[in-house]
Amino acid sequence: MDYEEQVTEIKKVIRKLRPYLMRDGGDLEYIDFVDGVVYIHMLGACQGCGLIDSTLKDGIELIMMDEVPGVIEVRNI
Repeated sequence: MDYEEQVTEIKKVIRKLRPYLMRDGGDLEYIDFVDGVVYIHMLGACQGCGLIDSTLKDGIELIMMDEVPGVIEVRNI
């Protein structure tokens, strides 16, 4: 899978996850993909939420790594 295909798949996963975050007043947007790391920006209720680390690492990151070959980490910026 080349870089463009990876980015396309990353964006598909984000589109799939957004409704779940939006239900609780949150959201996320894709920023970049560099050296296996997906950079996202958590928005809305996700900013400042005490569960953001859990949501990011135990949810978004695990799903992203499972569905997109080459993803090794997801970071909120």
